[in-house]
Amino acid sequence: MHTVVLHTHSFWAYIILIVLIITLINSIVGLAGKKEFISKDFRLALFSLIVTHIQLLLGLILWFVSPMGLKAITNNGMGEVMKNSVLRLNAVEHPLMMIIAVILITIGFSKHKKKLVSNQKFKTIVIFYLLTLIVILGRLPWAQWF
Repeated sequence: MHTVVLHTHSFWAYIILIVLIITLINSIVGLAGKKEFISKDFRLALFSLIVTHIQLLLGLILWFVSPMGLKAITNNGMGEVMKNSVLRLNAVEHPLMMIIAVILITIGFSKHKKKLVSNQKFKTIVIFYLLTLIVILGRLPWAQWF
């Protein structure tokens, strides 16, 4: 089960990056072009939110079953995990930052729905989804990806 969830989690990360970038480009174009916020824009933002939440669920499952997640903390203790950079990344830093990324995208999506003007909707999405992308790119385990 661990291998299947790990491969799905890794593959899904590519989908998130692609969808987030597409949504950001769409919102930047909409903001710069002073376009009307239409259902396509809403669906893109929603799809980004959904794929990000699915990734969070996969990541949480992985964190509980992986030897590099919760098991590393329970077997070695938090002190030892924090001394080991690989264990710290996988057991603490990556999960924490990805939870923060999901919180940011959720706040951005919720805030944009409350805006009445298209320009404000696009601006809210650009700000929060860009922050989400930065957080994700900042704590991806790049060495394990390549």
